[in-house]
Amino acid sequence: MKLKRVAQAKLPTPWGEFLMVGFQELATGKDHVALVFGDISEDKPILTRVHSECLTGDALFSLRCDCGFQLKASLEQIAKNGQGILLYHRQEGRNIGLLNKIRAYALQDTGLDTVEANHQLGFAADERDFTICADMLELLNVKQIRLLTNNPEKIRVLTEAGIKITERIPLEVGENPSNEHYLETKVLKMGHLLHLHPTGK
Repeated sequence: MKLKRVAQAKLPTPWGEFLMVGFQELATGKDHVALVFGDISEDKPILTRVHSECLTGDALFSLRCDCGFQLKASLEQIAKNGQGILLYHRQEGRNIGLLNKIRAYALQDTGLDTVEANHQLGFAADERDFTICADMLELLNVKQIRLLTNNPEKIRVLTEAGIKITERIPLEVGENPSNEHYLETKVLKMGHLLHLHPTGK
């Protein structure tokens, strides 16, 4: 177990009231949160989204990615379902950090894709640790989930960590001319399960 559960409080949102649960990494002190909607104590698969922190997309309305669109759509879908969890996984920029993410953006502005930019900076294509999310689910006493994701790596890591995923629910939102190449790279180089609609085609 890499985490401990620290605190919780109500979080009213435009989609209803969530319970915000805070966790802290034992080794680093870094924090993560889960937004819980409704009663998740039933012994059945819980609708769940693992959402990695993206300041630019989540808070600054960036069109370079689909993150902000996915965050909003996930909260809407969980609330509409009447029950669910959004794990806010605080590993910005696929865990290279905000400043390195800006450096990667600058490289992308010269023509590199997201994977090439990360490699140029000395990072793997994706540095995130999804086992932390399995620990959050365990601390929430959730063993089975229906996962909102397009990323097969999340499915693999969570499954290997002991979380039973009974269903993958696609989350395809936010495609636009500014992120078309970004989404293509997700599909072609990272295996994401997306159906793209290229501009002008």
